[in-house]
Amino acid sequence: MKNRVWTLIFIPFLLFYALPTGAAETEDRKWQDESMYYLMVDRFNNGDIKNDYEVNVQDPKAFHGGDFLGIINKLDYIKDMGFTAIRLNSIFDNEENGYHGKWIQDFYKTEEHYGTMDEFKQLVKEAHKREMKVVIDFEINEVGPNHPWLSESDKKNWFHEQKKGEPPYLNQDNQDVKNYLIDAAKWWIKESNIDGYYLGNTDLASESFIREFVKEVKGAKDHFYLLGGVQSDDPVTIAHFQEMGIDGFIDYPLSKNIRPIFDQVDNSLSDLITNKEKIMADYPDPYLMGSVMDTDDMIRFTHNAVAKNQHPGPRWKLALTYLYTTPGIPIVYYGSEIALEGGEGEANHRQMDFRTDKELIDYITKLGELRGKYPSLTRGTLELLAEENELSVYKRTYEGETTVIAINNSSESQNITVPSKLLEENKELRGLLSDDQVKGSDKGYTLFLDREEAEVYILAEKSGLNIPYVIATIAVYGAFLTFIILAWRKSKKKRAQGE
Repeated sequence: MKNRVWTLIFIPFLLFYALPTGAAETEDRKWQDESMYYLMVDRFNNGDIKNDYEVNVQDPKAFHGGDFLGIINKLDYIKDMGFTAIRLNSIFDNEENGYHGKWIQDFYKTEEHYGTMDEFKQLVKEAHKREMKVVIDFEINEVGPNHPWLSESDKKNWFHEQKKGEPPYLNQDNQDVKNYLIDAAKWWIKESNIDGYYLGNTDLASESFIREFVKEVKGAKDHFYLLGGVQSDDPVTIAHFQEMGIDGFIDYPLSKNIRPIFDQVDNSLSDLITNKEKIMADYPDPYLMGSVMDTDDMIRFTHNAVAKNQHPGPRWKLALTYLYTTPGIPIVYYGSEIALEGGEGEANHRQMDFRTDKELIDYITKLGELRGKYPSLTRGTLELLAEENELSVYKRTYEGETTVIAINNSSESQNITVPSKLLEENKELRGLLSDDQVKGSDKGYTLFLDREEAEVYILAEKSGLNIPYVIATIAVYGAFLTFIILAWRKSKKKRAQGE
């Protein structure tokens, strides 16, 4: 009796909270749906002091103690921010002070400062338990400057002739070199079950090697992701390598365009979307490109903002809003969530600090939540709707779902009207970062944004009296009251008979 009463009481509330959100139905997860956190193992978190050999945190060129166990201990921290994948620098055995992973000695061993092979396997397992994918950097062009191969007479043909001031580059046209790199790459997939590789300086490698590497490595595991990097910032050059089968590349042309826009307030956003559309047109699959503000080989975005006397928090919020809401896989470099400072070289590789203000972390978490909830933000078309000076509005549309993004890079509050012809009429825009609500009118949708703020809206039916819901509620409550009355009469009758 009591359970039936409570069930009837809760039905109206269930009806109320089951109102449609406007989000498209979730589909099978694809790489373009991911958001990636890129970290340097040595500079992230020290979880095991037993592998701290010759560690010196005061020396920017020495090992600092970060390891696989340290990452495992922070996987929830990364996942809670909404990241669905992590990328690690090269984890292979390195020469002395090779904290960055680029001075490889042995492709079949883990760097001892990072931990053991078993600990790395555990890292991958723990990430997969959290439905997070793991990508590692795989060096295809170089080994350490003192690698034994360089002094072995039978391996002279393993390297190109060294030019002054440059490292010795591997000769991938040599069949032995080609076999070694491909076999090692496949071995790591089989041993550890990783989900992807980053291939730096792809443009330095032999094209025939790249094609064979792609074929063999992708054949080793379904849906394996290959991310590349080239020294050129020409989209056409990057597209040439993407056509070889590498899924995506770090979108340096994008970074080159947007970093100077967002590192200072009152910069015009007029080229924000038009440049993006031009770049997208050049790539075979722009949705698989890696969108970045920072990497390990450039001056940190925070440094640029501070150099211009800007508060880095608002600068990062606007930049990340753009990164998360335009086509491409957002790849966020460790420390960005705390606006970590850093100049060139080792100054970029500062130690992560987890004792810091959480405001920016909370903002990234919200962006990650929206990106995971609304497929239009990862799969949708891109269209500029309106722009005036430092304020831009664009939309993403996918299978009936439309999100609208507004970014105000101005030091003044501004409003802007999106004409009705560019959005469906008689609807409303509901703010997803705040509680803003904009109803459509004959003129269109007028958005108001405070200075240095952004908003993500979902286009939805106008809120108001929901007639079907009201009728259903009345019917449920009517049935509930009828039930109570009948139960009361029955109870009263039993008591009377008992007397």
